[in-house]
Amino acid sequence: MIEHVHRLDIATYLTGAEGSTRRPPELSDDDLRSLYGYPGDPDRPWVRVNFVSSIDGAVAVEGASAGLGTPADKRVFGVLRELADVIVVGAGTARTENYGGAHTDPDLARRRRESGLSEVPPIAVVTASGRVDPTSRLLTDTVVPPLVLTSARADTDNLARLRDAGARVEIVSDSAVPGTAVVAALQRRGLRRVLCEGGPGLFGTLTADGVVDELCLTTSPQLVAGAAGRIAISPAAHPTPMTRAHVLGDDDGTLLTRWVRRGV
Repeated sequence: MIEHVHRLDIATYLTGAEGSTRRPPELSDDDLRSLYGYPGDPDRPWVRVNFVSSIDGAVAVEGASAGLGTPADKRVFGVLRELADVIVVGAGTARTENYGGAHTDPDLARRRRESGLSEVPPIAVVTASGRVDPTSRLLTDTVVPPLVLTSARADTDNLARLRDAGARVEIVSDSAVPGTAVVAALQRRGLRRVLCEGGPGLFGTLTADGVVDELCLTTSPQLVAGAAGRIAISPAAHPTPMTRAHVLGDDDGTLLTRWVRRGV
């Protein structure tokens, strides 16, 4: 199936006269790179979160987000990874989704080099407990070693095994890992174009700590029901005003929105 992604004019395209043939132009990959570009040369980590959910708000189908994916979502997912210095993920999501490292091809590597990025972005795993399997795909199916951001309460033997397997392990807190500690660790390493791919607990922590700069949200054109949770969870609510940057649509009904925190 070939996806056809368009930018939507909310005032006319979605509410156009019945039978209207008006249609926005189809977007190229270069158009998407421009639409999703990070602020030029940020002096601090800019935290972008990317999620997909169903129309009725489910974050997963049978425990995994793959059941919500669409061709347009996969296309934007690839563009977001291409633009990032680092891909951040919670350990639980890494286990559930069977994460490996990011991969590249010659054209992608060239574009990243020309943009001043490394050829392949590292995966940064956030885990207070340090529970990352040294034999997982994060360490066995990757071309760059993962970064494990953990706490002083993590099991030291497992951290040693992770280091032996090639991971770069950094203890960034005493117990829970706050969003501010994640951002500070990335800043120390010069990783400022940040792409967080979940999960809901990590997204909730980053939101509660006030470090989320933008959300890229895909709405998958299906109803799911079931017991799936939301894209962000935390013990208390933390309202964060956002501004809509754009809305994109695919012919299959997929909607792709970008929201930026007000005042940044």
